[in-house]
Amino acid sequence: MINTIRAEVITIGDEILFGQITDTNTQWIGTELTNIGMRVTRKSSIGDQADAILQILNEAHQRADVIILTGGLGPTKDDITKKTLCTYFGVGMVRNETALALVTSFFEKRGREMTDLNRGQADLPANAEYIQNDWGTAPGMWFNHQGRVYISLPGVPFEMKHLMTNRMLPKLRETFALPIIRHKMIRTIGVGESFLAERIEGWEDALPSHIKLAYLPHFGQVRLRLTATGTDDALIDRELAEQVAKVMPLIEKNVYGYDNDELETVVGQLLAGNGLTLGIAESCTGGYVSAQITKVPGSSAYFKGSIVSYSNDVKVSQLGVKADALAQHGAVSEETIRQMAEGVRRALGTTFGIATSGIAGPDGGTPDKPVGTVWIACAGEQRTVTRLLKLGQYRDQNIQLTATYVLNMLREELINQ
Repeated sequence: MINTIRAEVITIGDEILFGQITDTNTQWIGTELTNIGMRVTRKSSIGDQADAILQILNEAHQRADVIILTGGLGPTKDDITKKTLCTYFGVGMVRNETALALVTSFFEKRGREMTDLNRGQADLPANAEYIQNDWGTAPGMWFNHQGRVYISLPGVPFEMKHLMTNRMLPKLRETFALPIIRHKMIRTIGVGESFLAERIEGWEDALPSHIKLAYLPHFGQVRLRLTATGTDDALIDRELAEQVAKVMPLIEKNVYGYDNDELETVVGQLLAGNGLTLGIAESCTGGYVSAQITKVPGSSAYFKGSIVSYSNDVKVSQLGVKADALAQHGAVSEETIRQMAEGVRRALGTTFGIATSGIAGPDGGTPDKPVGTVWIACAGEQRTVTRLLKLGQYRDQNIQLTATYVLNMLREELINQ
Protein backbone atom coordinates (compact mmCIF):
# COMPACT_ATOMS: atom_id res chain seq x y z
CA MET A 1 0.00 0.00 0.00
CA ILE A 2 1.52 3.32 -1.12
CA ASN A 3 1.30 6.05 1.50
CA THR A 4 0.14 9.27 -0.19
CA ILE A 5 1.40 12.47 1.43
CA ARG A 6 -0.90 15.34 0.54
CA ALA A 7 0.37 18.90 0.26
CA GLU A 8 -1.39 22.24 -0.03
CA VAL A 9 0.26 25.48 -1.17
CA ILE A 10 -1.02 28.91 -0.06
CA THR A 11 0.31 32.20 -1.43
CA ILE A 12 -0.31 35.33 0.62
CA GLY A 13 -0.43 38.88 -0.71
CA ASP A 14 -2.94 41.42 -2.00
CA GLU A 15 -0.66 42.11 -4.96
CA ILE A 16 -1.36 38.60 -6.30
CA LEU A 17 -5.13 39.01 -6.06
CA PHE A 18 -4.96 42.49 -7.60
CA GLY A 19 -3.08 41.03 -10.58
CA GLN A 20 -0.09 43.28 -9.96
CA ILE A 21 2.31 40.33 -9.92
CA THR A 22 2.09 36.84 -11.40
CA ASP A 23 2.15 33.97 -8.93
CA THR A 24 4.96 31.74 -10.19
CA ASN A 25 5.69 30.28 -6.76
CA THR A 26 2.87 27.73 -6.68
CA GLN A 27 3.78 26.31 -10.07
CA TRP A 28 7.41 25.87 -9.08
CA ILE A 29 6.60 24.43 -5.65
CA GLY A 30 4.07 22.03 -7.18
CA THR A 31 6.68 20.69 -9.58
CA GLU A 32 9.28 20.23 -6.85
CA LEU A 33 6.88 18.52 -4.44
CA THR A 34 5.76 16.14 -7.18
CA ASN A 35 9.39 15.31 -7.93
CA ILE A 36 9.93 14.09 -4.37
CA GLY A 37 6.70 12.08 -4.32
CA MET A 38 4.16 14.40 -2.69
CA ARG A 39 0.67 14.84 -4.05
CA VAL A 40 -0.32 18.52 -4.32
CA THR A 41 -4.08 18.54 -3.79
CA ARG A 42 -4.83 22.26 -3.69
CA LYS A 43 -3.33 25.69 -4.33
CA SER A 44 -4.84 28.91 -2.97
CA SER A 45 -4.09 32.64 -3.05
CA ILE A 46 -5.13 34.75 -0.05
CA GLY A 47 -4.93 38.49 0.57
CA ASP A 48 -3.22 40.17 3.49
CA GLN A 49 -6.18 39.68 5.86
CA ALA A 50 -5.73 37.74 9.07
CA ASP A 51 -9.22 36.24 9.07
CA ALA A 52 -8.79 34.90 5.53
CA ILE A 53 -5.41 33.37 6.40
CA LEU A 54 -6.81 31.75 9.55
CA GLN A 55 -9.74 30.33 7.63
CA ILE A 56 -7.60 28.76 4.90
CA LEU A 57 -5.20 27.31 7.50
CA ASN A 58 -8.09 25.66 9.35
CA GLU A 59 -9.40 24.23 6.09
CA ALA A 60 -5.98 23.06 4.91
CA HIS A 61 -5.44 21.25 8.21
CA GLN A 62 -8.40 19.01 7.33
CA ARG A 63 -7.15 18.26 3.82
CA ALA A 64 -3.36 18.07 3.80
CA ASP A 65 -0.38 16.58 5.60
CA VAL A 66 1.93 19.44 4.57
CA ILE A 67 0.82 23.07 4.32
CA ILE A 68 3.23 25.49 2.62
CA LEU A 69 2.77 29.26 2.81
CA THR A 70 4.68 31.89 0.82
CA GLY A 71 4.61 35.64 1.35
CA GLY A 72 3.82 38.14 4.06
CA LEU A 73 7.16 37.85 5.89
CA GLY A 74 8.56 41.34 5.23
CA PRO A 75 9.28 43.95 7.91
CA THR A 76 6.36 46.30 7.19
CA LYS A 77 2.92 46.42 8.78
CA ASP A 78 1.14 44.88 5.80
CA ASP A 79 3.22 41.69 6.22
CA ILE A 80 1.12 39.85 8.76
CA THR A 81 1.94 36.17 8.22
CA LYS A 82 4.04 35.71 11.38
CA LYS A 83 1.52 37.42 13.64
CA THR A 84 -1.33 35.44 12.11
CA LEU A 85 0.58 32.19 12.61
CA CYS A 86 0.98 33.11 16.29
CA THR A 87 -2.78 33.49 16.54
CA TYR A 88 -3.38 30.22 14.70
CA PHE A 89 -0.99 28.20 16.86
CA GLY A 90 -1.93 30.02 20.07
CA VAL A 91 1.64 31.13 20.87
CA GLY A 92 3.53 34.36 21.38
CA MET A 93 6.38 35.91 19.43
CA VAL A 94 9.99 35.44 20.59
CA ARG A 95 13.25 36.81 19.28
CA ASN A 96 15.52 34.21 17.70
CA GLU A 97 19.14 35.13 18.38
CA THR A 98 20.50 33.15 15.44
CA ALA A 99 18.12 34.96 13.11
CA LEU A 100 19.05 38.32 14.66
CA ALA A 101 22.76 37.67 14.14
CA LEU A 102 22.16 36.85 10.47
CA VAL A 103 19.98 39.92 9.90
CA THR A 104 22.60 42.11 11.58
CA SER A 105 25.36 40.62 9.43
CA PHE A 106 23.23 41.11 6.31
CA PHE A 107 23.00 44.87 6.91
CA GLU A 108 26.60 45.30 8.10
CA LYS A 109 27.99 43.68 4.94
CA ARG A 110 26.02 46.13 2.84
CA GLY A 111 26.94 49.17 4.93
CA ARG A 112 23.29 49.89 5.67
CA GLU A 113 21.66 51.05 8.89
CA MET A 114 19.40 48.50 10.57
CA THR A 115 16.10 49.75 12.00
CA ASP A 116 13.81 48.25 14.63
CA LEU A 117 11.62 46.99 11.80
CA ASN A 118 14.58 45.09 10.42
CA ARG A 119 15.37 43.63 13.85
CA GLY A 120 11.77 42.49 13.97
CA GLN A 121 12.59 40.03 11.19
CA ALA A 122 14.22 37.91 13.91
CA ASP A 123 10.95 37.68 15.90
CA LEU A 124 9.32 34.31 15.28
CA PRO A 125 6.31 32.40 16.62
CA ALA A 126 7.45 30.56 19.76
CA ASN A 127 6.83 27.10 18.24
CA ALA A 128 8.70 27.81 14.99
CA GLU A 129 11.84 25.97 13.98
CA TYR A 130 13.97 28.67 12.36
CA ILE A 131 15.24 27.79 8.87
CA GLN A 132 18.06 30.03 7.72
CA ASN A 133 17.53 32.20 4.63
CA ASP A 134 20.96 32.82 3.09
CA TRP A 135 19.63 35.22 0.45
CA GLY A 136 17.52 37.64 2.46
CA THR A 137 16.28 38.70 5.89
CA ALA A 138 12.83 37.07 5.83
CA PRO A 139 13.00 33.81 7.82
CA GLY A 140 12.04 30.33 6.77
CA MET A 141 9.94 28.56 9.40
CA TRP A 142 8.95 24.95 10.03
CA PHE A 143 6.12 23.97 12.39
CA ASN A 144 4.89 20.59 13.66
CA HIS A 145 1.29 20.99 14.79
CA GLN A 146 -1.31 18.31 15.50
CA GLY A 147 0.15 15.81 13.09
CA ARG A 148 0.69 18.32 10.30
CA VAL A 149 3.79 20.08 8.98
CA TYR A 150 3.49 23.79 8.24
CA ILE A 151 6.19 25.59 6.25
CA SER A 152 6.36 29.39 5.91
CA LEU A 153 8.56 30.88 3.19
CA PRO A 154 9.34 34.34 1.78
CA GLY A 155 7.30 35.36 -1.25
CA VAL A 156 10.33 36.61 -3.23
CA PRO A 157 10.82 33.79 -5.75
CA PHE A 158 14.62 33.46 -5.65
CA GLU A 159 14.63 33.44 -1.83
CA MET A 160 11.79 30.92 -1.72
CA LYS A 161 13.45 28.61 -4.26
CA HIS A 162 16.75 28.68 -2.38
CA LEU A 163 15.08 27.79 0.91
CA MET A 164 12.98 25.04 -0.64
CA THR A 165 15.84 23.49 -2.60
CA ASN A 166 18.51 23.58 0.09
CA ARG A 167 16.52 23.34 3.32
CA MET A 168 12.87 22.34 3.06
CA LEU A 169 12.89 19.62 0.40
CA PRO A 170 15.68 17.62 2.10
CA LYS A 171 13.87 18.02 5.44
CA LEU A 172 10.60 16.79 3.91
CA ARG A 173 12.36 13.74 2.50
CA GLU A 174 13.74 12.97 5.97
CA THR A 175 10.36 13.48 7.66
CA PHE A 176 8.11 11.43 5.37
CA ALA A 177 8.34 8.04 3.70
CA LEU A 178 7.54 9.30 0.21
CA PRO A 179 6.46 7.29 -2.81
CA ILE A 180 7.84 7.91 -6.30
CA ILE A 181 5.66 9.98 -8.62
CA ARG A 182 6.74 10.07 -12.24
CA HIS A 183 5.19 11.90 -15.19
CA LYS A 184 5.54 11.04 -18.88
CA MET A 185 4.19 13.55 -21.40
CA ILE A 186 3.21 12.63 -24.95
CA ARG A 187 2.76 15.75 -27.08
CA THR A 188 0.24 15.56 -29.91
CA ILE A 189 -0.90 18.02 -32.54
CA GLY A 190 -3.51 18.13 -35.28
CA VAL A 191 -6.20 16.19 -33.45
CA GLY A 192 -8.86 17.47 -31.05
CA GLU A 193 -9.13 16.34 -27.46
CA SER A 194 -12.43 14.46 -27.90
CA PHE A 195 -11.29 12.72 -31.10
CA LEU A 196 -8.06 11.72 -29.39
CA ALA A 197 -9.97 10.36 -26.39
CA GLU A 198 -12.17 8.22 -28.64
CA ARG A 199 -9.15 6.87 -30.50
CA ILE A 200 -7.33 5.72 -27.35
CA GLU A 201 -10.35 4.80 -25.21
CA GLY A 202 -9.53 1.09 -25.09
CA TRP A 203 -5.92 1.71 -24.13
CA GLU A 204 -6.95 4.23 -21.47
CA ASP A 205 -9.47 1.85 -19.91
CA ALA A 206 -6.79 -0.84 -19.64
CA LEU A 207 -4.27 1.35 -17.77
CA PRO A 208 -3.13 -0.09 -14.41
CA SER A 209 -4.71 1.57 -11.38
CA HIS A 210 -1.44 3.24 -10.34
CA ILE A 211 -1.05 4.97 -13.74
CA LYS A 212 -3.39 7.88 -14.43
CA LEU A 213 -3.98 9.76 -17.69
CA ALA A 214 -4.76 13.48 -18.08
CA TYR A 215 -5.60 15.44 -21.24
CA LEU A 216 -3.98 18.90 -21.41
CA PRO A 217 -5.17 20.88 -24.49
CA HIS A 218 -3.32 24.06 -25.46
CA PHE A 219 -3.60 26.04 -28.72
CA GLY A 220 -4.02 23.26 -31.24
CA GLN A 221 -2.10 20.73 -29.22
CA VAL A 222 -3.09 18.08 -26.69
CA ARG A 223 -0.57 16.79 -24.18
CA LEU A 224 -1.24 13.34 -22.78
CA ARG A 225 0.21 13.19 -19.28
CA LEU A 226 0.77 9.77 -17.76
CA THR A 227 1.36 9.87 -13.99
CA ALA A 228 2.64 6.73 -12.29
CA THR A 229 3.00 6.17 -8.55
CA GLY A 230 5.12 3.47 -6.94
CA THR A 231 8.16 2.61 -4.87
CA ASP A 232 10.59 1.29 -7.50
CA ASP A 233 12.22 3.81 -9.87
CA ALA A 234 13.25 1.33 -12.52
CA LEU A 235 9.88 -0.45 -12.49
CA ILE A 236 7.93 2.81 -12.89
CA ASP A 237 10.12 3.92 -15.80
CA ARG A 238 9.69 0.54 -17.48
CA GLU A 239 5.91 0.57 -17.01
CA LEU A 240 5.57 4.06 -18.44
CA ALA A 241 7.71 3.11 -21.44
CA GLU A 242 5.50 0.05 -22.01
CA GLN A 243 2.33 2.14 -21.98
CA VAL A 244 3.81 4.66 -24.42
CA ALA A 245 4.73 1.80 -26.76
CA LYS A 246 1.17 0.43 -26.56
CA VAL A 247 -0.53 3.73 -27.40
CA MET A 248 1.86 4.91 -30.13
CA PRO A 249 0.35 2.82 -32.97
CA LEU A 250 -2.95 4.63 -32.32
CA ILE A 251 -1.58 8.20 -32.31
CA GLU A 252 1.87 8.12 -33.90
CA LYS A 253 1.04 10.38 -36.84
CA ASN A 254 -0.02 13.12 -34.39
CA VAL A 255 2.89 12.84 -31.94
CA TYR A 256 5.62 15.44 -32.34
CA GLY A 257 7.51 15.03 -29.07
CA TYR A 258 7.66 14.03 -25.42
CA ASP A 259 8.04 15.62 -21.98
CA ASN A 260 9.57 19.10 -22.38
CA ASP A 261 9.75 19.10 -26.19
CA GLU A 262 8.27 22.25 -27.71
CA LEU A 263 7.09 22.40 -31.32
CA GLU A 264 9.59 25.11 -32.27
CA THR A 265 12.41 23.08 -30.73
CA VAL A 266 11.46 19.94 -32.67
CA VAL A 267 11.24 21.96 -35.90
CA GLY A 268 14.66 23.46 -35.19
CA GLN A 269 16.18 20.04 -34.62
CA LEU A 270 14.80 18.78 -37.92
CA LEU A 271 16.17 21.80 -39.77
CA ALA A 272 19.59 21.77 -38.11
CA GLY A 273 19.96 18.00 -38.28
CA ASN A 274 19.48 18.05 -42.05
CA GLY A 275 21.45 21.22 -42.80
CA LEU A 276 18.31 23.09 -43.92
CA THR A 277 17.37 26.75 -43.55
CA LEU A 278 14.16 28.70 -42.99
CA GLY A 279 12.70 32.08 -43.91
CA ILE A 280 9.33 33.36 -42.72
CA ALA A 281 6.81 35.76 -44.27
CA GLU A 282 4.23 36.99 -41.77
CA SER A 283 1.18 39.15 -42.16
CA CYS A 284 -1.55 38.47 -39.59
CA THR A 285 0.89 37.02 -37.03
CA GLY A 286 3.04 40.15 -37.07
CA GLY A 287 6.34 38.44 -36.19
CA TYR A 288 4.97 35.98 -33.63
CA VAL A 289 6.05 32.90 -35.59
CA SER A 290 9.58 34.28 -35.89
CA ALA A 291 9.63 34.98 -32.14
CA GLN A 292 8.72 31.35 -31.47
CA ILE A 293 11.55 30.13 -33.69
CA THR A 294 14.13 32.45 -32.13
CA LYS A 295 13.19 31.42 -28.59
CA VAL A 296 15.29 28.33 -29.27
CA PRO A 297 19.00 28.72 -28.47
CA GLY A 298 21.13 28.17 -31.57
CA SER A 299 18.32 28.99 -34.00
CA SER A 300 20.67 31.26 -35.97
CA ALA A 301 22.13 28.06 -37.47
CA TYR A 302 18.98 27.51 -39.54
CA PHE A 303 16.79 30.63 -39.31
CA LYS A 304 17.86 33.30 -41.79
CA GLY A 305 15.22 35.93 -41.13
CA SER A 306 11.67 37.08 -41.71
CA ILE A 307 9.67 39.68 -43.59
CA VAL A 308 6.66 41.03 -41.73
CA SER A 309 4.64 42.03 -44.77
CA TYR A 310 1.71 43.63 -43.00
CA SER A 311 0.87 45.87 -45.94
CA ASN A 312 0.19 44.83 -49.51
CA ASP A 313 2.95 47.15 -50.73
CA VAL A 314 5.52 45.14 -48.78
CA LYS A 315 4.07 41.88 -50.07
CA VAL A 316 4.66 43.13 -53.61
CA SER A 317 8.01 44.89 -53.18
CA GLN A 318 9.74 42.49 -50.77
CA LEU A 319 8.12 39.12 -51.46
CA GLY A 320 7.31 39.43 -55.15
CA VAL A 321 3.58 38.86 -54.72
CA LYS A 322 1.89 39.82 -57.97
CA ALA A 323 -0.30 42.91 -57.76
CA ASP A 324 -3.00 41.31 -59.89
CA ALA A 325 -3.22 38.35 -57.47
CA LEU A 326 -3.86 40.79 -54.64
CA ALA A 327 -6.37 42.75 -56.69
CA GLN A 328 -8.25 39.67 -57.84
CA HIS A 329 -8.08 37.42 -54.77
CA GLY A 330 -7.05 39.66 -51.88
CA ALA A 331 -4.29 39.33 -49.28
CA VAL A 332 -6.13 36.52 -47.52
CA SER A 333 -6.21 33.93 -50.28
CA GLU A 334 -4.51 30.77 -51.45
CA GLU A 335 -2.92 32.54 -54.42
CA THR A 336 -1.35 35.24 -52.22
CA ILE A 337 -0.13 32.91 -49.45
CA ARG A 338 1.53 30.63 -51.98
CA GLN A 339 3.40 33.55 -53.49
CA MET A 340 4.38 34.82 -50.03
CA ALA A 341 5.95 31.50 -49.00
CA GLU A 342 7.75 31.08 -52.29
CA GLY A 343 8.77 34.73 -52.30
CA VAL A 344 10.40 34.71 -48.86
CA ARG A 345 12.25 31.49 -49.70
CA ARG A 346 13.58 33.15 -52.86
CA ALA A 347 14.34 36.51 -51.21
CA LEU A 348 16.29 35.01 -48.30
CA GLY A 349 17.82 32.08 -50.17
CA THR A 350 16.49 29.44 -47.78
CA THR A 351 15.54 25.79 -48.17
CA PHE A 352 12.06 26.39 -46.80
CA GLY A 353 9.74 29.37 -46.58
CA ILE A 354 6.57 29.54 -44.50
CA ALA A 355 3.92 32.24 -44.57
CA THR A 356 0.79 33.46 -42.75
CA SER A 357 -1.96 35.80 -43.92
CA GLY A 358 -5.39 36.22 -42.37
CA ILE A 359 -7.92 38.25 -40.46
CA ALA A 360 -6.91 38.02 -36.81
CA GLY A 361 -9.69 40.29 -35.59
CA PRO A 362 -11.54 41.67 -33.85
CA ASP A 363 -12.35 43.78 -36.93
CA GLY A 364 -11.73 43.44 -40.64
CA GLY A 365 -13.94 40.47 -41.44
CA THR A 366 -16.39 40.23 -44.34
CA PRO A 367 -19.24 37.80 -45.09
CA ASP A 368 -16.92 35.88 -47.43
CA LYS A 369 -13.89 36.12 -45.14
CA PRO A 370 -14.99 36.45 -41.52
CA VAL A 371 -12.64 37.10 -38.61
CA GLY A 372 -10.57 33.96 -38.06
CA THR A 373 -10.07 33.25 -41.77
CA VAL A 374 -6.35 32.48 -42.17
CA TRP A 375 -4.22 30.99 -44.94
CA ILE A 376 -0.85 29.37 -44.24
CA ALA A 377 1.75 27.94 -46.61
CA CYS A 378 5.05 26.09 -46.65
CA ALA A 379 7.31 26.22 -49.70
CA GLY A 380 10.18 23.80 -50.16
CA GLU A 381 12.44 22.66 -52.96
CA GLN A 382 9.95 20.05 -54.16
CA ARG A 383 6.53 21.62 -53.59
CA THR A 384 4.42 24.29 -51.92
CA VAL A 385 1.53 23.28 -49.65
CA THR A 386 -1.25 25.59 -48.48
CA ARG A 387 -4.04 25.32 -45.95
CA LEU A 388 -7.11 27.34 -45.05
CA LEU A 389 -7.79 27.77 -41.32
CA LYS A 390 -11.18 28.78 -39.95
CA LEU A 391 -10.48 30.03 -36.45
CA GLY A 392 -12.47 32.07 -33.93
CA GLN A 393 -13.15 35.66 -32.92
CA TYR A 394 -10.25 36.29 -30.54
CA ARG A 395 -7.16 37.98 -31.90
CA ASP A 396 -4.50 36.63 -29.52
CA GLN A 397 -5.85 33.09 -29.82
CA ASN A 398 -5.94 33.32 -33.61
CA ILE A 399 -2.32 34.48 -33.74
CA GLN A 400 -1.11 31.70 -31.45
CA LEU A 401 -3.12 29.01 -33.23
CA THR A 402 -1.85 30.18 -36.62
CA ALA A 403 1.74 29.93 -35.39
CA THR A 404 1.12 26.41 -34.12
CA TYR A 405 -0.47 25.24 -37.36
CA VAL A 406 2.15 26.73 -39.68
CA LEU A 407 5.03 25.33 -37.62
CA ASN A 408 3.38 21.93 -37.66
CA MET A 409 2.93 22.20 -41.42
CA LEU A 410 6.66 22.82 -41.68
CA ARG A 411 7.39 19.87 -39.38
CA GLU A 412 5.29 17.56 -41.57
CA GLU A 413 7.02 18.76 -44.71
CA LEU A 414 10.44 18.26 -43.16
CA ILE A 415 9.51 14.68 -42.27
CA ASN A 416 7.95 13.97 -45.68
CA GLN A 417 10.75 15.47 -47.74
